[in-house]
Amino acid sequence: MIRVAIVTLSDKGSRGERVDVTGQKLKEIFEKHLSYETVYYNMLPDTYEEICEELIKLADEDIADLIVTNGGTGFSKRDVTPEATLAIIEREAPGVAEYMRAKSFEITPKAMLSRARCGIRKGSIILNLPGSPKGATENLNFVIDALVHGVEILKGAAVECATPIKK
Repeated sequence: MIRVAIVTLSDKGSRGERVDVTGQKLKEIFEKHLSYETVYYNMLPDTYEEICEELIKLADEDIADLIVTNGGTGFSKRDVTPEATLAIIEREAPGVAEYMRAKSFEITPKAMLSRARCGIRKGSIILNLPGSPKGATENLNFVIDALVHGVEILKGAAVECATPIKK
């Protein structure tokens, strides 16, 4: 099983002023997928330092194989999730975020405004998703099957890299 950490980034949510619909919807998607188990959930404010600390803890303490953030990927001054992610990853995995943007662009031209990133730290993949429930769930569904193989490669468990991904 792939261990998943979900981190919702929302100033209002972290103060208890907003219910985290997006984080719960992501958890539901992972629960339905046979390869994933949600082992960690947290909600933080859109604070660069707190985001960095959380991502470092989750990766360095081997809490999760896949760390999924939602929120903080837009153009607001408080949207610093991509910057925090880039600051702490060891290697970027640009194809994942590029694919999410390309598929999202088929739905809405606003997808070009996403600043989401994906990268690797230690033995964890870190993926930024939008904060809206619709955007986050669509984007996760675009990449969820491929991420299984990504984690397998990262953990040294992949056997046939040329085999098509099973859906």
